[in-house]
Parts: sequence; structure tokens; C-alpha cells
Amino acid sequence: MASQRLVAVQMDPLEHINIDGDSTFALMLEAQARGHALFVYEVGSMALGEGAQEAGGRSHTQVTALMRPVTVQREAGRHATFGPATRQSLGDMDVVLMRQDPPFDMAYITATHMLDHVHGVGPGKALVVNDPRWVRDSPEKLLVTHFPDLMPPTLVTWDIEQIRAFRAKWRDIIVKPLFGNGGSGVFRIREDDQNLNALLEMHFARSREPLMIQRYEPAVTQGDKRVILVDGAPVGAINRVPSGDDHRSNMHVGGVARRVGLTERDKEICDTIGPFLRDHGLIFVGIDVIGNYLTEINVTSPTGLQELERFDGVNGAGLIWDSIERRLEA
Repeated sequence: MASQRLVAVQMDPLEHINIDGDSTFALMLEAQARGHALFVYEVGSMALGEGAQEAGGRSHTQVTALMRPVTVQREAGRHATFGPATRQSLGDMDVVLMRQDPPFDMAYITATHMLDHVHGVGPGKALVVNDPRWVRDSPEKLLVTHFPDLMPPTLVTWDIEQIRAFRAKWRDIIVKPLFGNGGSGVFRIREDDQNLNALLEMHFARSREPLMIQRYEPAVTQGDKRVILVDGAPVGAINRVPSGDDHRSNMHVGGVARRVGLTERDKEICDTIGPFLRDHGLIFVGIDVIGNYLTEINVTSPTGLQELERFDGVNGAGLIWDSIERRLEA
């Protein structure tokens, strides 16, 4: 067993999670089983400021957060036992798991900038998973555009005329906010749908962000596959099938998880993007594949670990911790 490590988990309130579906909870259970000490904190308690003086009178930048030590167990309603909260330096931790949910907004981006100050291995540093710089530089709906041969026809724009022309060409389209998550705000607009103009007016009246437009892929009725990669290598997949009255397959909006295997096309996609993920410290990634097309690369707080273990017996959390421990011991 590896030596005990101090692990800080940056997440939304632990008290409110679904212990049977939450991937962060699976990662925490695995860390605890390996003898690591767990702490949790929320982004709102983070502070970036001047730390203690170093030799020679120089000061250094320090990132702190209000942390609670915690032990976890798979028991509904009693899944977490907390110790008293104290303000601690993230640089005193060995590992920081950045696991708060999007939206990927300026608050999220600011947290990655703060974590840049502590990311690393060694005294005064903590290995941040995933690498905060590459989380910041790899928003899920934009990173995928660097692999155009793997994608369905896609447009990212503010220009309404470009959107209209895209629909005229492809007839049946998906319109989604560029930095949304969980299927929120995702619309299917068919060729004869008269709501496109109103939808665009509503979005751009409320947001300065562009939209992503993609050709609708009928294969989504058979499921939106979530493939989980660890260090750029696929370890398994689950299929998320839309409910009968919704085109979206996200489990947040009623999609149902099903067992599924990896196709040769899935493996080809993973072989193409895997080296980029591995080389940029993106240890835990979930990609979305509809039919033969890659639609998103999720690097912020990917999900699916518990479903994968139930369906295929693959301990994805264990594989992720194997990767983390290799880095710490290198």
C-alpha cells in the first residue's frame, strides 16, 4: 500500500450528493481505503494571499481554504463524518481533487488560476487533478474542435446568419450553450421548427457567450456513450439513453445508464485524443460519443465511475488513484 497522503477535495457540498452515483464519492472511498486522509472544502472559501516569509526575507503566494477533515462510508444519510473546519494551505496537501461541477464560468476559471500556484509535486506543492491549466484551456465543447475529423458538423458563433445558414444546410440541428452542463439549455431544432429566431433572441439577450450548433445525429436515440479514460487510455464505457419524451440523454434530465462495450470506432477516437490528454495532465476524462462521432471531451468533473463498476466490474476510481500515486512517487 502507498504511504498515507493528505487529499483535499474541492467540491460542491458533500452533504447533498447521491452516494450511489457520484464519482467524487467513489474517488474518496478509494482514497480512504488506501489509507489516505481526506479533507473537503468549497470554492467559496478559497483565498489567495501572501504566505510566510522564506529564507532571505522573500515572501511567497499561498492558497488557503476552510477545510474539514472527513471520513466517508456507503451509508445513506450517514455517508460523511466531519471534523472541525480550519483554514489550511493547499500547499500542505499532497493531492487536490478539483471536482466542483460547472458551469465553466469566470468563477471556475479563477479557481484554476489559484490552483496554478500550488500545482506540482514536492514541498509546498500539491498534485492537482486534473491539471488546472489544462482544465482552463480545455473547455469540453471547445477542446473537441481540435479534432475535427472525429466530430459531426459543428459551428461555434455569435452570428445569427451563420446559424441560419448552418440549419439550412443540415436541416436538423442541436443548439447548446457553449459553457453549459448536464444537458441544460440544449435544444433540437428541426427544419420546420419556427422557434429558432426566438431561441437565438432569448439567448443573446441574456448572454454574451456564443452558441455551439451541431448536426443532429439520429444515433442518439440508441444512446449517448460516455467513455471513461484514465491517463489517455479507455477503461470502459456506459451508454446513456434518452427517456421517451426528451432528446437529451444526460442523466441529470432523465437519461438512463445502460451497459455497453467499446467499438472499434470508440477505440480509434481514444487513440487519437489519448496522447493529448496524457501529456497535459488530464488524468480523469469522460468523452461523449454519439454513433461514430465525438461530441464532447469532459475534463472538469467527469462522471460515470459508479455505473461503470456496477455494469462491468471496472474499478475506475482505483485506476485513477494508481495513476495519481505513480506521479507522487516518481
